[in-house]
Amino acid sequence: MEILNRRARYDYFILEEIEAGIVLTGTEIKSIRLGKVNLKDSYAIIRNEEIYLLNTHISSYEKGNIFNHEENRTRKLLLHKNQIKKLQNKVTLEGCTLIPLKIYFVKGRAKVLIGLCKGKKNYDKRESIKERDIQRELQKRLK
Repeated sequence: MEILNRRARYDYFILEEIEAGIVLTGTEIKSIRLGKVNLKDSYAIIRNEEIYLLNTHISSYEKGNIFNHEENRTRKLLLHKNQIKKLQNKVTLEGCTLIPLKIYFVKGRAKVLIGLCKGKKNYDKRESIKERDIQRELQKRLK
């Protein structure tokens, strides 16, 4: 099961991708396995040399009881200190943003692919659409 943030590739130039673990509670992992996650408006920030994921909506587990999780809580990401410092430098100096690109499983553990991104302007987005259309036309002609 893989949950993608398709909007991220349209709105941002992805400069670098980093895999991070995510700290989950109780029924969150069950909701992720069912694919009940929305990454649309989520982003990551660095506070006190720790990295956090904000605005990620993980729906509550239907079969959960009073121990069900809060849907939009701030979740901690697991990275090495030197990786966090490197990201901190790029975010502050280059004006980049940390955007989650996808959530997936590796050996039963949930991982988040974080992209170090720069925002696209409207003319960049139009250029991306134009390139995608050209690629589709080429694929059609080759068939």
